[in-house]
Amino acid sequence: MAKKIDFKKERKTLFQPPVGDFVEVDVPAMRFVMVDGNGDPNTVTSYREALEWLYTVSYAMKFAAKNEFDRDYVVPPLEGLWWAEDPADFILRNKDRWSWTMMILVPDFVTEEMFCTARDKAAQKLGSAPKTSRLASLAEGRCLQTMHIGSYDDEGPTLARLHDEIMPRSDLTFNGPHHEIYISDPRRVAPDRLKTVLRQPVRPSEM
Repeated sequence: MAKKIDFKKERKTLFQPPVGDFVEVDVPAMRFVMVDGNGDPNTVTSYREALEWLYTVSYAMKFAAKNEFDRDYVVPPLEGLWWAEDPADFILRNKDRWSWTMMILVPDFVTEEMFCTARDKAAQKLGSAPKTSRLASLAEGRCLQTMHIGSYDDEGPTLARLHDEIMPRSDLTFNGPHHEIYISDPRRVAPDRLKTVLRQPVRPSEM
């Protein structure tokens, strides 16, 4: 039986940064199943529907890979790209003004055909696929990241320190949207114990 791949363990530098301290990491291009949306994730139905789609498709691809290639893997944690026209809206948690791309990592051996088949199977259960559902590559390159312990709504001070102190001190600026990786399952872990990777793609500031 083939060894089950667990990306959280095999790519520790990406999924297990230190708590409290921002460290630099070079993030390679990776493939994800993605769905876009906007609005408060706590209230808009499109967010819940996006997550249903991502997990249903991801597990269908996992089982297809096991059956077709005898290659098994742990479905990676949910991830999200977040942005707003005014970056202050993110720090201030004005969630109704947020845009997002929710996504789950896909191994390289999962094919486009397998994704399309999984999406068709999901449609039989959930109805029409979100228009933005896709399998796509994301290349972030140079990033700063840390592990946040606690509620999602308590991330503001940590992000403010990154934006207002750490990045200016290193002459760095934004090179992509804010990225979060949800290591903990909020259905099973208390808010004050949630583990979330906070990642920001960066580049040198223009002189």
